[in-house]
Amino acid sequence: MTSTMQTRLIPPRAVLFDLDGTLADTAPDLAQAVNKLLLERSLPPAAYEQLRPVASAGARGLIGVAFGLAPGEDGYEPLRVQFLANYLADIADGSTLFDGIPALLAALESNGIGWGIVTNKAAYLTDVLVPKIGLGHAACVISGDTTGHPKPHPAPLLEAARRLELAPHDCWYVGDDLRDITAGKAAGMPTIAAAWGYCGHVAPTAWQADHVIDVPLDLLRLLNLPAL
Repeated sequence: MTSTMQTRLIPPRAVLFDLDGTLADTAPDLAQAVNKLLLERSLPPAAYEQLRPVASAGARGLIGVAFGLAPGEDGYEPLRVQFLANYLADIADGSTLFDGIPALLAALESNGIGWGIVTNKAAYLTDVLVPKIGLGHAACVISGDTTGHPKPHPAPLLEAARRLELAPHDCWYVGDDLRDITAGKAAGMPTIAAAWGYCGHVAPTAWQADHVIDVPLDLLRLLNLPAL
């Protein structure tokens, strides 16, 4: 386990997690959805190694790598619409929970610590994916359009705390992207960077999270809890 700030954290009453790249490895299905766009246009598929680091950025990141287009540029919006349709059609074909996540969640539950999901994925996608990959028992699920303010805005995290009937400082937030850490800090929550995730192109040690952990079960060490 690595740690950036060596912050001594007060044990939480709940742990909130990002979804893509933190709880679940969804990059295979996201990459497949954008490569289908390329193949439909008789273009060669993009290398998975190029697509995986931007998977947490969704359509913006994947279309950016595959087509070199950004939101607002000509041609981007039709690609985004078709990308999302492709993704929804095969949303859980290759997506799985990261190693250690089931054991981590079970340990939290057995010790009376709630857990929830705060993602930037749109609700119509989140609501399909979450039960398919074994996360349907989350105490709360907040999507990118739940509050009208996706991360890095703190509103989704504050809404999660509200639904759990907890103060924000009683929740930890775990994520694999800088915007997760930014949102968590703005919400007044201790933040944990998930170095096993996609992490973009910036090392998580540069995000100023309270801690950086290398594998999911490292979180139990921060909590002084044994794995089941």
